[in-house]
Amino acid sequence: MKRTDYCGTLGEKDVGRTVTVCGWVLSKRDMGGVIFIDLRDREGTLQVVFDSGIVSGDDFNMAEGLRNQSVLSVTGMIRIRGEETYNPKIATGTIELAAEHAELLSAADPLPFIPDDNIQIREELRLRYRYLDLRRPRMIENLRLRQRVVRAAQAFLDGHGFIEVETPILTKSTPEGARDYLVPSRVHPGTFYALPQSPQIFKQLLMVGGIDRYYQVARCFRDEDLRADRQPEFTQVDMEMSFVGQDDVLDLLEDLFRHIFESVMGICITEPFPRLTWTEAMDRYGSDKPDLRFGLPIVDLTEKVRGSGFGVFRKAVECGGVVRAINVKGGASLTRSEIDELTEKALDLGAKGMAWIAVRESGELYSILTKFMTQEELEGILDAADAGPGDFILFCADKLPVVRKTLGGLRLYIADMLNLRRKDDYKFLFVTDFPQFEYSEEKNRYVATHHPFTMPYPEDLQYLFTDPSRVRAQAYDVVLNGIELGSGSIRIHRSDVQQMMFKALGFTPDEIKERFGFMIDAFRYGTPPHGGFAFGLDRLVMLMAGADSIREVIAFPKAKDASCPLTSAPGVVDQKQLEVLHLQHRGSAKQIRSNVDLMTVGDTDTIDFNQPGFLKPVMQKSPFEPVGQLVEEKSKRQNRVPSVDVDKVAKLACLRIRDEEREAITREMLAIISFADKLKDIDTEGVPVTSHVVPIANVFRNDIPQKPLERGLVLFNAPSGNEHYVVVPRTVE
Repeated sequence: MKRTDYCGTLGEKDVGRTVTVCGWVLSKRDMGGVIFIDLRDREGTLQVVFDSGIVSGDDFNMAEGLRNQSVLSVTGMIRIRGEETYNPKIATGTIELAAEHAELLSAADPLPFIPDDNIQIREELRLRYRYLDLRRPRMIENLRLRQRVVRAAQAFLDGHGFIEVETPILTKSTPEGARDYLVPSRVHPGTFYALPQSPQIFKQLLMVGGIDRYYQVARCFRDEDLRADRQPEFTQVDMEMSFVGQDDVLDLLEDLFRHIFESVMGICITEPFPRLTWTEAMDRYGSDKPDLRFGLPIVDLTEKVRGSGFGVFRKAVECGGVVRAINVKGGASLTRSEIDELTEKALDLGAKGMAWIAVRESGELYSILTKFMTQEELEGILDAADAGPGDFILFCADKLPVVRKTLGGLRLYIADMLNLRRKDDYKFLFVTDFPQFEYSEEKNRYVATHHPFTMPYPEDLQYLFTDPSRVRAQAYDVVLNGIELGSGSIRIHRSDVQQMMFKALGFTPDEIKERFGFMIDAFRYGTPPHGGFAFGLDRLVMLMAGADSIREVIAFPKAKDASCPLTSAPGVVDQKQLEVLHLQHRGSAKQIRSNVDLMTVGDTDTIDFNQPGFLKPVMQKSPFEPVGQLVEEKSKRQNRVPSVDVDKVAKLACLRIRDEEREAITREMLAIISFADKLKDIDTEGVPVTSHVVPIANVFRNDIPQKPLERGLVLFNAPSGNEHYVVVPRTVE
């Protein structure tokens, strides 16, 4: 077997040639004496004709029995199709291969789904059989696009004096941001490596080492909740430069992204990338990653409505809040149901309501606000919002964070209602001057918005301890079509400033030494001013491919719960592997259950030993010993007669039970408890764990949690009631 050509690369130039092609059977049409097969490989599809007058009887019989997606090798001559049989949908639509010899390389069983771009397939099924899903032309093209983007970025950076350097995958855990993935060490019992969240520390050390310009296509790992543009393992194009300021980095990034789009997609981006500070972006668009494919800016009306006759506006301003609005050009044609939809969305985003003004074509104002505000106030609003006939203005009055979130969300919602976000329109933006710190309610302290190595503006250092919220970072993001592609910053290169930063973040000297000691030591020996950036390769390719999820541009992605449906990872490992790593299971599942069903640590933390994979380091003394005491306590619980508070159960279930029913219900509940105890005592040692999960997908609507109905509304139509209960008439004796 020797393939001479790919199916999709053949054309009229090859007519008369004898070729050998290999691929998967896409479809088969048996016309009686002549069989047409569409053969597909990664380059495209080619029609193959098996004519019983040309091929051998064995080859023809083989073709008759072919199943779709079987793997085939065919040798024959390329010829022009009859004009009436041209297929304009494929590149090879004017030619066909007249088979002379064929070999079935691998027969395919019936597939769980057809790998075709035009057929909708549940994502969980696609990920379970990803190797089949990769046969779809769309997936192959996405992976090729990804490769071209990587090569374009590498070529640009190589041409600008960058050196590609690989940094470690097994490194030290320096928790400050997302959770680390940990790897136990066999050689150093009881210790762990961490998989890198980014090459941040090492690329800064490369600058200390005099590399001057570094880049890497780097694998990164973060144990965080997933979404459409996030995976637990992902790829960044990472870079760092010495002796640069913020403008130097941004200018280079602008040239880099222009080069990628022009060389990969033939799109020439001529407009300069706009630059907005974080505050400007939040005030004008309600987001630090605004989508600039459409307008709909947010307008501040706080001073215009101060002292207004409309109480909602007036009280919001008096309480230190703001009043802001969005003018939807031509939006006066919105229907009442669409306005109600926007109001519901505003409530979901945290607003208490949504006031609005529709300016009719005649110039007449249609709004409840006309009853409370003077003509002068209304004209001031129209002027500030640049509103005219046919426009629709919607308002939000509340605390600044609520107004930003509400109007930022409504802006995107309206854009989707009006189809303003085209996937083939690409709008870049730099967002700069992020806050240095953000307050963490969970940690009850300020934490670094980006990371603790970001340089503040020199003029803001004076507020580091007195007013941290006022400190601006020399940090910047690149945003494309409302999605953050990546972040960067100018780094701290002065040891005194770095020490101040650690102190402001609440680190003790011992914590600094433990987490970052090696980096602090390196900075003592001459550190150049430096800065860098990293962008998400997966996110960029997703946008360039017009996909809705980064899972569409990754060969083997994880599902939404960070599991791999293909390999069933993560999984439980066997005892020998754990012993080598100085870890062990706390006994088998049966032994654990026989010792204790539930153990409590402290006042609130509960460890459920029925969950697989509970581990403890061998080198550490277990905090749960002695087990004998727990067994004794369990024995006491087993000998104790269980009791059931029927009235409490009935109250939780919102049921009223009669006195004559109480005894019977108590007996039934005790029988259920007894049955559950018997199930627990069944010996399941050696019995394989089985599960049956029926895949169900709601194809009609998205599952969006709604606010529960008030009790009064639920009982409104009840025929009769007693206190908080509905009286249900007896229908069966």
